Amino acid sequence: MTSRSSPVAPKLRLVSASLHRCATRTRMPFRFGIAVMTQAPHVFLQVTYEIAGKTATGIAAEGLLPKWFDKTPDKSAEQEIHDMLLVIRQAVAFAGGAATTAFDFWHQLYAAQMPWAASRGLPPLLAHFGVSMVERTLLDALARSQRTTFSTLLRANLPGIDLGEIHSELASHSPADFLPKQPLGKIIARHTVGLSDPLTAADLKPEERLDDDLPQTLEDCIPFYGLRHFKLKLRGDVAADLARLRAIAQVITRFCGTDHAFTLDGNEQYKQFPPFVELWERIRADAALAKFFEHLLFIEQPLHRSVALNPAVAKIASWRDGPPVIIDESDAGLGDFAEALELGYAGTSHKNCKGIMKGVANRCVINHRNATGRTLRHRMSGEDLVNIGPVALLQDLAAQAALGNLTVERNGHHYFRGLSPFPAAISAAMLARHGDLYTRLDGTGIARLDVRQGELNVGSVNAAPFGVAAEVPMDGFENVPL
Repeated sequence: MTSRSSPVAPKLRLVSASLHRCATRTRMPFRFGIAVMTQAPHVFLQVTYEIAGKTATGIAAEGLLPKWFDKTPDKSAEQEIHDMLLVIRQAVAFAGGAATTAFDFWHQLYAAQMPWAASRGLPPLLAHFGVSMVERTLLDALARSQRTTFSTLLRANLPGIDLGEIHSELASHSPADFLPKQPLGKIIARHTVGLSDPLTAADLKPEERLDDDLPQTLEDCIPFYGLRHFKLKLRGDVAADLARLRAIAQVITRFCGTDHAFTLDGNEQYKQFPPFVELWERIRADAALAKFFEHLLFIEQPLHRSVALNPAVAKIASWRDGPPVIIDESDAGLGDFAEALELGYAGTSHKNCKGIMKGVANRCVINHRNATGRTLRHRMSGEDLVNIGPVALLQDLAAQAALGNLTVERNGHHYFRGLSPFPAAISAAMLARHGDLYTRLDGTGIARLDVRQGELNVGSVNAAPFGVAAEVPMDGFENVPL
């Protein structure tokens, strides 16, 4: 056990910020939950900080994907995109003060942003997204100013992370007590099978077939990428879900045999727990699925976020012989995961858009409980928000590797044609500086994610300050007022 104290991080303040935007379009529709995505803006936030009397600039990026941060059914995509830009702008505005450590800077920002959002009826998950964009630029700038890598930054606790502020049981600990001594060199790509994704060639109409040198159906994706981990989405209709799962199981088993694993995404489709338990019992009784489900890793967020942390609804702890269940969308505020653990949930997900220092604390409490309870029950899942490069994906991979999340949902490379939405110079930079992660799309200069044997090599990502070794110019992007 070590003290939670850390080297005194330099005093810092925000100097300037700029926001940039471009349009992206998917190569095929991505249906998740109540939404279908075919296009979305992608934004880059650049922030310059003064750290110990010198300036350093950090970057963050994200696709503005409607119907995830806010699942209000009658809210238009345009309004949701407006709200996502709003929370980024407000977070930048709240980040005008100074602090001694990066953790204090982030915590002050969080404390200002969350009540502001609540007063305007904005969901906490959305509010924290704005905070996380600033947080990512801060950690990037800090790593660059200290000339170190992201995993070293965390283990040395240069941000000054106070784990006890988030999880009181960790009050006498520091991140180095729980994080891996070295970041993972490879990460298993867990392939999402969306609700409308074609499984076989028979599922495609002639007008839906793509000719872009990338696989489209599940039966094409598995051998092309060497996939063996999958994420299967549910729609909340027992009969339809069972039929879909049987069809998916046939394809995966045909190509992978018994060498595979998968997670089940409940997509917040249930407002009560018994209907989900009914689905699980139907699965267990289904001869075509029984063997396949021996490879289940865990179930993700079956209950809607409005009830997932309600003790009267979330009867997770009393579910006898049930599989591990984790939260995802319900992990919005700093105290939400602690509530989930009390209710019997086995873990949570990590996405950079939900907050990195919060994710570090959550990973630490998971490892702490597993060690003290001599169990492997508690877990953290690496998850995706259709992440693509040249920034968001790489920073997410750097965080997942530093946290030790071996299997990570990756689907951006399936729904987007590599880095084709961005200027050619960005593909060239990624191929030059991240040649272990990217490869050239056949016959083009476009960089695409290089998933081999179902894995991603992240050596260049780990060696960068925070994931991104190449300079990402903002030439050609729309400047968005802050």
